[in-house]
Amino acid sequence: MNATARQRPAWILPVIVLSQFAATSLWFAANAVLPDLQTVFDLPANAVGLVTSAVQFGFVAGTLIFALLTLSDRFRPSTVFLVCALLGAACNAGVFVVPDGLWPLLVLRFATGFFLAGIYPVGMKIAASWYAEGLGGALGYLVGALVLGTAFPHLIEALGGDLPWRGVMAAVSGLAVAGGLAVYLFVPAGPHLPGPSPFDPRAIPQAFADRNLRSAAFGYFGHMWELYPVLAFFPVLLVLHIEGGGASGVGVSLWSFFAIAAGAVGCMGGGMLSRRLGSARVAFVQLACSGVACVVSPWLLHAPTPVFLAFLLFWGMTVSGDSPQFSTLVAGSAPRRSVGTALTFVNSMGFAITIVSLQLVELLRHVVHPDYMMWVLVPGPVIGLLAMRRLLQPPLST
Repeated sequence: MNATARQRPAWILPVIVLSQFAATSLWFAANAVLPDLQTVFDLPANAVGLVTSAVQFGFVAGTLIFALLTLSDRFRPSTVFLVCALLGAACNAGVFVVPDGLWPLLVLRFATGFFLAGIYPVGMKIAASWYAEGLGGALGYLVGALVLGTAFPHLIEALGGDLPWRGVMAAVSGLAVAGGLAVYLFVPAGPHLPGPSPFDPRAIPQAFADRNLRSAAFGYFGHMWELYPVLAFFPVLLVLHIEGGGASGVGVSLWSFFAIAAGAVGCMGGGMLSRRLGSARVAFVQLACSGVACVVSPWLLHAPTPVFLAFLLFWGMTVSGDSPQFSTLVAGSAPRRSVGTALTFVNSMGFAITIVSLQLVELLRHVVHPDYMMWVLVPGPVIGLLAMRRLLQPPLST
């Protein structure tokens, strides 16, 4: 055990992980109760893409502003995390008071996404401040918590019985507040956290001057082209399977939770493997597997129900499992005083990409046979794998 590990309190990682899970449950809260919201807010048929894209737009705007102003490198990260958790929870609960209609809901989802920019990447920076070594494993647990958090509203909806949509949204907001408070109260700055950095407009160009960081970033961008459309459309795929003759007893909300939550297994398992194989190799294999899942999805959609559900679990596990390893590669290639800014900027660009892919999947769903709508995602993994080739060559892999 090295000196840093001996200095690190045992509760640090569990608190960060549980707080990340709690706060990021805001992400898909509206998706979990979308049928109810469609009735209450008179939403159109394409509401899945619109509501999810609104959160992504907000996250992109937030991360871009956070990165350009280097907020996560200028202020105490746990304070940023707390403030954003409180404001994000308030925006999520704002559906109780705004007028009915599509645009008020989209504005609130945009605002929720904006404040998530101070939760997800900032949580990674907090973890990085405590882990000079084994960061890939630590981020595996951290991003696994993010995946569970995004899946959790589906579980609340599935197990809540007659719990109204307002109860689901209120529970998620309360959870986010608890997560923000836990980080603020119990997670001090780690020994590897550099001092506050002054505003530096050159921070992002300087970080991207590194070829390894560029390779990791473009691998991540290819991964993001696929990730959120797959997570957002898992419920749609389940409905298509049932309508195509699959077992009618399949619970859409419950299996959406299982499929998305399987990503946590991929994140944590990949984190453990990264200690032996390196982050680049683990991310490469998982990205390749999720790309193959994209290709074969039209045929597996109408497979026998047990095969189809196993396929969804595999896809959920691999499509999310490479996220923490990409973040590890970016953090390891960025200048030490700009780690937070680099992570935030790369997140921002990655989530901007998801907006385009989400809308393309939604468009194809109504233009071509829906069995083939996920094929538009295949170029993402292909481009990501090509970008990562440099990182697989020793001594460049982590």
